[in-house]
Amino acid sequence: MPKIAILSRAPGSYSTKRLAAAALDRGHKVRVLNTLRFAIDLSGNEPDLQFRGRRLSDYDAIIPRIGASITYFGTAVVRQFEQMDVYTPNTSNGIANSRDKLRALQILSRHDIGIPETTFVRDRADVKSAIERVGGAPVIIKLIEGTQGIGVILGPDVKTAEAIIETLQSTRQNVLLQRFVAESRGTDVRALVVGDRVIAAIRRTASGDEFRSNVHRGGSAEQVELDETYSRTAVRAAQIMGLRVAGVDMLESDQGPLVMEVNSSPGLQGIETATGLDVAGAIVDFITSQVDFPDIDVRQRLTVSTGHGVAELAVKEESDLVGKTIGESELDENKIRVLTLHRGVDVMPNPGTSQVLESGDRLLCFGRLESMRHLRAERRPRRSRVRKLPDPPLEPTEQERSASAESPPDGDFQAREVRHAIDPDSEID
Repeated sequence: MPKIAILSRAPGSYSTKRLAAAALDRGHKVRVLNTLRFAIDLSGNEPDLQFRGRRLSDYDAIIPRIGASITYFGTAVVRQFEQMDVYTPNTSNGIANSRDKLRALQILSRHDIGIPETTFVRDRADVKSAIERVGGAPVIIKLIEGTQGIGVILGPDVKTAEAIIETLQSTRQNVLLQRFVAESRGTDVRALVVGDRVIAAIRRTASGDEFRSNVHRGGSAEQVELDETYSRTAVRAAQIMGLRVAGVDMLESDQGPLVMEVNSSPGLQGIETATGLDVAGAIVDFITSQVDFPDIDVRQRLTVSTGHGVAELAVKEESDLVGKTIGESELDENKIRVLTLHRGVDVMPNPGTSQVLESGDRLLCFGRLESMRHLRAERRPRRSRVRKLPDPPLEPTEQERSASAESPPDGDFQAREVRHAIDPDSEID
């Protein structure tokens, strides 16, 4: 039977205890291991791990429950398990990407996944225009690494929002601005994705005047049946993030589902209580069915061969490939293998040679980089050669000439003058 390790610093939490109980009920060997007690061992010929100062015994799979406060170390431990070919439903990259709200939304935005209008600025002078870009006040202000509704603030008007953002930035916090979706105020949907399907879903409703619907903040939850659009969005969001077990939070907007967050360590108590479903058991069943197929870094493995690599080829409207089958293209004769074909929101793994290519298709290919280079659309002109620095590098200004005639040269003055030319809002001492 598979031997499973649950990486958790909270062995007494509901989620950890349920996962351990579900594994034991199915006859599996399972241990809860404190993530912070691992030591990553890179001294030998093969990647290894130690736990509490001793070499770790062999495990078939892990279930990472990595808290926000130990993301860096926790993902390093998960990455080491990956290098040891131990199966994990959530990759280290997936956990890191989902933990950073900005990074997660950046990734999702490229894949035609609905998300609330979002912007990220640092300069105080840009805040007002940023609020306007997301639809104006009221506006949602979010800490990039907040959890359980902590660090999510409603800015009712522009001045209040500016004051909140200035206060948070003064404490070195990075914040996002998001459109306030009025039609879903106080409610959202949590879909629990396992593998390639949603196994349970709940609608969470905030308590009283609270606009955050998190159960941890007193919200209530009820089971809900998702339609195909919401289920497909949840599964694709989790897959794009590199997560096989995830809680996907969505707003029910007039434009359809809008993904707010993809959680790599979703809590199980709220969703199991509301639905009466054995979610922990479904997670364990999925993991034990996948232990023979540990996730690998495909790009890392395929680029080991000299001169070979992975590249994405876009089929442009003016491309000669439009209307041709993969077999009729130059790909096969150049020994370029098409791994997946992306068409809109659909992904076709291992497309056959009879597959006809259309404008807008994106082909993930493996082969000789030199062979693929001439098939890629030119993105930008080649960089010109770096020339020698002119002498002098900068012509002195009239002000500098006058200053140098009256007093010894100030070595920092010219730099400050250049800085002012680049950013007229900066002050010159």
